[in-house]
Amino acid sequence: MRGGEAVLSLGEMLRVLNALHTTGCDVWVGGGWGIDVLVGRVTREHHDLDLLHRAEQERLVVGELESLGYAERPGVVPGRPARFVMTDGHGHELDLHPLHIAEDGSAVQHLDDRGAALHYPAEAFVTGTIEGVRVRCLSVGQQVAFHQGYEPRDRDLHDMASLRAAFGVTTHF
Repeated sequence: MRGGEAVLSLGEMLRVLNALHTTGCDVWVGGGWGIDVLVGRVTREHHDLDLLHRAEQERLVVGELESLGYAERPGVVPGRPARFVMTDGHGHELDLHPLHIAEDGSAVQHLDDRGAALHYPAEAFVTGTIEGVRVRCLSVGQQVAFHQGYEPRDRDLHDMASLRAAFGVTTHF
């Protein structure tokens, strides 16, 4: 562990994704792991795994993650309906984001009970490959969009540099 956070390895990420896939859960990887999946290799240490899932499958997702030793961590801010966090006894952290998927493939993530929401176009959901494994993830454009409007941390600077190098995109930092 570094800074009180456990490193979430590629092996753990793939173990979680495989279990959810085997159970029929639709999930997409976002955040730093999502960028590494797009780039096709591990570029840095990760301390959590951002997973977007179909809201209607939440009980199935949570049940499968509980069978892997994860439990919901109370008191996360912001919490539901925007997101919730599950951790295991090894300090691994999963940041789960419920999505309401429309028939056209677009999605909405409700942020609060007052109507605030994030909107995902259908083209935000793509597939990348890491270590020869195909992984559903957020697109380059969606990742770039999520990395704006705040003061970047070192890992954000690294992630955007990885996308610029791999895809030649323009980023905000």
